[in-house]
Amino acid sequence: MNRLALLPLLAPLLALAACAAPQPEQSQAPSAFPLLAREAARIIPERRFATVDYLIVDKSERLMVAYAAGQPVRAWRGLQLGDAPQGHKRFEGDERTPEGRYVIEGRNPGSAYHLSLKVSYPNAEDRAYARAQGRSPGGDIFLHGQPNALPFGRVPGDWTDGCIALSNAEIEELWRIVPDGTVIEIRP
Repeated sequence: MNRLALLPLLAPLLALAACAAPQPEQSQAPSAFPLLAREAARIIPERRFATVDYLIVDKSERLMVAYAAGQPVRAWRGLQLGDAPQGHKRFEGDERTPEGRYVIEGRNPGSAYHLSLKVSYPNAEDRAYARAQGRSPGGDIFLHGQPNALPFGRVPGDWTDGCIALSNAEIEELWRIVPDGTVIEIRP
């Protein structure tokens, strides 16, 4: 039987396949997504989630996207970074926000800023690099809100010593949905 003769036989099967429920996509690690802004656009507001399991920060876009079970569920724009936002944090006092893969390793409700979530910087690689240069890698990198002394609003521009600052309402939301141990990937 030639291929053209098979076409009439396959047509009903193809029509049924087109009506079938779509197969779930294989879960892809969020770090494999090339364009974070495109991921942020995929967020479905009605998607239900209690906690997130992965955060990606894009410093150049000043964008953070939260993922639950491999799906983007929330995005925050207008992040505020260290005074020298370009480049990876190397040393204490360089005013840079780190780049790489870390975890949220704790929380500080008594922070000098409105709530704070501790990022596990420096990792072993960060410490080794600084040690080879005879310097300290620094530390105390957090996701946090605005200074407690600020009565309302936001400090303008980049002003942290390497942390990632959000509005007070945004850090309150993060505080609720980001458990300790959540991976945070910070991209240039």
